[in-house]
Amino acid sequence: MTDAYGVVSRPVRLDYTFTAGKALSRFLTIIEGGKIIGQRCPKCAKVYVPARGSCPTCGVATAEAVEVKDRGIVTTFCIVNIPFPGMAVKPPFAAASVLLDGADIAIFHLLQEVPVENVRMGLRVEAVWKPASEMEMSMESIAYFKPTGEPDAPYDSYKDLL
Repeated sequence: MTDAYGVVSRPVRLDYTFTAGKALSRFLTIIEGGKIIGQRCPKCAKVYVPARGSCPTCGVATAEAVEVKDRGIVTTFCIVNIPFPGMAVKPPFAAASVLLDGADIAIFHLLQEVPVENVRMGLRVEAVWKPASEMEMSMESIAYFKPTGEPDAPYDSYKDLL
């Protein structure tokens, strides 16, 4: 059946099974406990969060676990204004790449407790964790990130890590 614009709507189903692997399984187990770890590359010394088991730059195995802070810097962001089915947060809201203190690659997560017009590159943020009873082996154990109130990070401090 088509709509007024000639678009055909059909149900789509995609079943799949995801296997985390050793490095990501350890990361998820630790995040369930309210901490964040990455792995350091023995060649270039970059810390990857979440742990990947190997360095994507050097192609060597990573084994050294490194605990990183649950606070960091907004390096890039987007403002979501358009609702979509199943969304948990009402627009407008911001999602951001957050470079955690001690990491060399940003993670993407939800920002809250800040008006979208005040979100900016360099904004210092910290994780807001779910209550211990709701923690799980998932990035969703971090409910969102919120501003710390600290001064913004200078662009030069993260420009090479975008």
